[in-house]
Amino acid sequence: MVSAKRRSVIKLAGSAAAVASTGMAGILATGRTPAYAQTKTVHWLRWVDFVPASDQLMRKELMPQAEKELGIKINYETVNGNDLQPRATAAIQSGAGPDLIQAFNNNTYIYANSVVDLTDLAESVGKAEGGLYKYCRAMCSDGKMFMAMPWAVIGGMIAYRKSWFDEVGATSFPKTWAEYRDVAKKLKAKGHPIGQTLGHTFGDAPTFTYPYMWSWGGKEVDADGKTVVINSKETVESVKFMQGFWKDGCDEGALAWDDTNNNRAFLSQTISATLNGASIYIETLRKPDQYQTEKGTPMNKDILHSPLPAGPAGQFGMHLNQSDMLMKYSKNQDAAKEFLKWIHTEKNFEKWFISQKGFATPPTAKWETHKVWDEDPVMAPYKVAAKLGQTPGFAGLPNQKAAEALSKYIITDMYAKAVQGMPAEEAVKWAEGELKKIYSA
Repeated sequence: MVSAKRRSVIKLAGSAAAVASTGMAGILATGRTPAYAQTKTVHWLRWVDFVPASDQLMRKELMPQAEKELGIKINYETVNGNDLQPRATAAIQSGAGPDLIQAFNNNTYIYANSVVDLTDLAESVGKAEGGLYKYCRAMCSDGKMFMAMPWAVIGGMIAYRKSWFDEVGATSFPKTWAEYRDVAKKLKAKGHPIGQTLGHTFGDAPTFTYPYMWSWGGKEVDADGKTVVINSKETVESVKFMQGFWKDGCDEGALAWDDTNNNRAFLSQTISATLNGASIYIETLRKPDQYQTEKGTPMNKDILHSPLPAGPAGQFGMHLNQSDMLMKYSKNQDAAKEFLKWIHTEKNFEKWFISQKGFATPPTAKWETHKVWDEDPVMAPYKVAAKLGQTPGFAGLPNQKAAEALSKYIITDMYAKAVQGMPAEEAVKWAEGELKKIYSA
């Protein structure tokens, strides 16, 4: 007689043999996901979105849908954007942490040796959606591998109060820095200064100072990507002008603002303009009764957007690039790849994109023709943000050295030191010394 325990062992062995003999075809026939996927948890670390509706969509709809369709658990964690880089560094040092970590701009190069190559996925999505923008490709790929999967570009445009600009004679946004300074001086005299941070914050500071420097003809390094050339007549002139612009037209208390302070200042009507994503405008749409002008009308009817003004060398932009890194230490790499593939499937990604209302520009050309851009002309300037951006490290590549310089806020600090009293020539010389420490290493 065979015991009950013995029969149980035989039954289990038989089941294992049956699965082995039928292989993947048998698994698919059952309609169930593989056992390994059912037990996996993918931890995804992202910023706290400046469009709250998008985080709500992720938590309440997209993540539960992914769990159901993929048979995995998603741990969706959000933190302040300035905390992402410290978290990534700490996770790599400890060899444990989130499987997927959101990266900003060219920070991907800093972690190149600690991430999984996502070329297959990136190229697949690009091929299906009209091609990846050159800007997004440059931020995420060194030409050998994709260090992260491109997610979106948060366009940096100047949000401004149309009625206040009209009051000082600016019926259209100033086209040059000289014109902008003149308008800003008049606005500040009426109690409506420009609000611009020069602090250590991931978005609004570098996306202002880098394009500003380029517009004067300044640059970090030459085209060889090695020779530091920031100490030029053009850069010095840009710093001198900034000193006057800051004193004449800016809120001088904004020096160390982070990426949320200018939103609050604009919404409380203490500043007339600020470089920002579209989150200010979107918030006024979301709460029209709360955010009204001094005349009692909805503020969203009095907000327009414009690219940064042009300088002697032209008009430039640098926009916040977002991507997702799959970490080498992750024990759930296969499941994480399946999740990335799932979230970038058009029908899934579109839900998130629509919730952004134009705040984010997807990394591929296909989305330029999406209906969301036709629904609100105020958002039109953000449509091609990803197409027009120039990468940090210009005229060289946005490589690891350029990423280090950005992470240390050298360009931003050059201007911050100058508006606090350091002579322009000394501020530029300081920046030159800091960049040489990086590029000569």
